[in-house]
Amino acid sequence: MEGFVCAVSAPDPEGADAHAKRNRTINASRAPALPHGNPMSVVLRRVVLGLVACAFAAGLGAQPAPGPPLRILVGFTAGGTTDFAARALAAELTVSLDRTVVVDNRPGASGRIAASALRQAPPDGATVMLAPMVVTVLAPLLWERPGYEPARDFAPVAHVAGFAIAIAVGSGVPARSIAEFASWAKDAPGGASYGVSAAGGLPHLFAELVGRTAGIDWVAVPYRGLAPLEVDLVGGRLPAAVDALSNLIELHRSGRAHILAVSGERRSPLLPGVATFREQGFAAIDGHGWLAMHAPAGTPMAAIDALSSAIGAALRVPRVREQLVRQGFEPTGTTPGELAAISAADAARWAPVIRAAGFRGE
Repeated sequence: MEGFVCAVSAPDPEGADAHAKRNRTINASRAPALPHGNPMSVVLRRVVLGLVACAFAAGLGAQPAPGPPLRILVGFTAGGTTDFAARALAAELTVSLDRTVVVDNRPGASGRIAASALRQAPPDGATVMLAPMVVTVLAPLLWERPGYEPARDFAPVAHVAGFAIAIAVGSGVPARSIAEFASWAKDAPGGASYGVSAAGGLPHLFAELVGRTAGIDWVAVPYRGLAPLEVDLVGGRLPAAVDALSNLIELHRSGRAHILAVSGERRSPLLPGVATFREQGFAAIDGHGWLAMHAPAGTPMAAIDALSSAIGAALRVPRVREQLVRQGFEPTGTTPGELAAISAADAARWAPVIRAAGFRGE
């Protein structure tokens, strides 16, 4: 799916109302549902919905608005959680901005390929990137040569959404709490391990924090994407997985895996029956992931402020909020200055964890 692009085109200027405009961008949630019995169904469903939305929009003959499109870089494959959030925003922004919006997937290197593309993009307000905090905040702490310097190369636009991190175990692991899993791991044949869908991401760091705090001696098994991780977890070849709650929740609901705990101060409304780490006696285990929009450094502040305001307005639209909440996100929306403060605080918070874990990628 390298370089996958879907344009969400603004309607023709002759005068359809806002409802008709949104219909022409296609709400992927209205597409036929796919079955969830297959371990790859979550990822497959997201990919198919995105492709159906693109094809259907093209079939309606939507015409781009005059002027350059707004390009949203996403450093992960179509169908993932970051891609889903980008497309939900694109559908609304194409209405509010009356402008063609393009989601440009540049997967690879844990999001760093897209970040490098953003660094090289002209600072003209036509290119932005939606990415998790690891890409735009923690990269210098995690990688020897990430290919960019976030503070120097990027300009903050808006904090978009937060998400919880969860730990799930396969059906062959009898634990139903973090304490039970820690006890099980001590006697696990061959030692305990956990899977993450990408090396060096926030779930990887979070798992290191869990291990040190809960006394779990386990080893990371990085995968290239969510689908192979799901297959091994459900197939019993992997005892546990650490990832965004949205990536694990369908496995839990279907009974193919069991989520032991979620991060955050309160339980997820999507999974009210599962306790937080704090409730289970591990208050020090906390870490909320988030997505944010950045532009190339040097982008005019007027353009940044206008886009930040448009993103905030889009995130207040009930339909958009509902789409994101269903995927495990907590929509936010901030000013550029507020995003900069959040980024600085999280860099200071996670730096000691990264140093203690000894993680330093090439």
